[in-house]
Amino acid sequence: MADTLTLTPTGDRRTQYAELLPQLQGLVQGEPDRTANLANLAAALRQTFGFFWVGFYLVKDDQLVLGPFQGDIACTRIEHGQGVCGAAWAEATSQWVPDVDAFPGHIACSSLSRSEVVVPILVDDDVVAVLDVDSDQLDAFTEADIEGLQSVALLCAQFWTETH
Repeated sequence: MADTLTLTPTGDRRTQYAELLPQLQGLVQGEPDRTANLANLAAALRQTFGFFWVGFYLVKDDQLVLGPFQGDIACTRIEHGQGVCGAAWAEATSQWVPDVDAFPGHIACSSLSRSEVVVPILVDDDVVAVLDVDSDQLDAFTEADIEGLQSVALLCAQFWTETH
């Protein structure tokens, strides 16, 4: 298990994700506990990119329930289709929101959040969780972030398909 992340100093997000993903795989390799793995992935993403908030909401009893995260206190439960996280769950597609105030029905868990990306974690075409990343800056995310976070979501899907 890796206990530090090593990245080339660069402003290029694609390069950063390309260097980070193998390290994330190493971080979770051999660890059977889903919660521990999600917690470390949230911490690694926040540490690497300085995101305002990074975390997971898990599908439980027809709601998204707060899972491991890094950042300020968050909403505990989100209904299907509500807010950015609920939309990602309902539509089973990534949501890229440059200005959360312009998103109809945005749930303001923190008034400091200004932009957001939510990526569904899919197992057999069913959403089992979402990866939620917030910034305190408007329009803080790029296509490289979407692609990189989708790769992280693919890594996370194994926590539901392997024995944990």
